[in-house]
Amino acid sequence: MAFEEAGRALLPGPLVATHLAAGNVPGAAGGETVVTAVDGGLVEWLAEADVVHGNATGAVPLCSVDPLTPLHRMSAPDARDDLTCLHRAPVPGGRGDLPPLHRVPASDARDDTAVLLTAAEQLGTATRACELAVQHARTRKQFGQPVGAFQAVKHLCAELLVRAETARAAVYAAAVTGDPVDIAAARLLADEAAVRGARDCLQVHGGMGFTWESEVHLLLKRAWVRSRRGGCGTESEEKLAAELVA
Repeated sequence: MAFEEAGRALLPGPLVATHLAAGNVPGAAGGETVVTAVDGGLVEWLAEADVVHGNATGAVPLCSVDPLTPLHRMSAPDARDDLTCLHRAPVPGGRGDLPPLHRVPASDARDDTAVLLTAAEQLGTATRACELAVQHARTRKQFGQPVGAFQAVKHLCAELLVRAETARAAVYAAAVTGDPVDIAAARLLADEAAVRGARDCLQVHGGMGFTWESEVHLLLKRAWVRSRRGGCGTESEEKLAAELVA
């Protein structure tokens, strides 16, 4: 629920990585230490982080589509072994070969938790997109009536709600079972609900949805960035396919 609300409010910061490091990094649980992670070839909030889950040496700044989520891109794929390292975040102009701060066993359960929490954030974003679209459809008037009276807008709002509630059922079920396949399915549905929902919300708002006064474009951009994290569409689809043919 907390991560769902974080996604709804577009709360910035490497929330998932910091939360998962709470048991290994002093200060992470209390918010004194910011932890980020090498995830899907990208590193969020690297310049602001105190500790990196994985080795971010050689990461280069990337022009992020989301102005509230600074990104670095890894020059080479993230190599993982039986031990996952927690490194001190590289300092601009400083040494790039600092030794790991901690070594913790790599864990599929940890990865599944990260995927589930990302799905919860995406669910929150999808819910907010639905709320904003319906609110605008009720209050914005054209040709003497609310735009929500037009059938095309009604369909967009209805599809927004259906996708968000379908994702909600999947995310909540995955949180209860903890099953990796359920988590993969929840991530697929939540990514779709967030990205397509934000797009449809933008369409309901028209051109004003991409103005800086509106948060609609921020919902879409944040959903895009999250959809690139580990456990994204391709990985989740492969996990589901493997389960079906097993």
